[in-house]
Amino acid sequence: MDFIVINEKDNVATALKDCKSGDTLGECMLLEDIFKGHKFATKDIAKGEIIMKYGEAIGKASCDIKKGSHVHVHNIEGIRGRGDLT
Repeated sequence: MDFIVINEKDNVATALKDCKSGDTLGECMLLEDIFKGHKFATKDIAKGEIIMKYGEAIGKASCDIKKGSHVHVHNIEGIRGRGDLT
């Protein structure tokens, strides 16, 4: 397998090898290169929607993220340990 999804609630998967734009992983065609260990969206994720990995909220989308796109610090806003969010 070239990717892993831990929990059915997850809306991202983790690549287990370097993958190229246009590769199909499961039901998802990648829209950009995804490096081993990095996440990609398994469905369209709207700005403000919670990013789920391991069945846990790991952040919030800072912009709309298309299915097959790289999900990383450029499009996720942290939601844990944020003293500025009350």
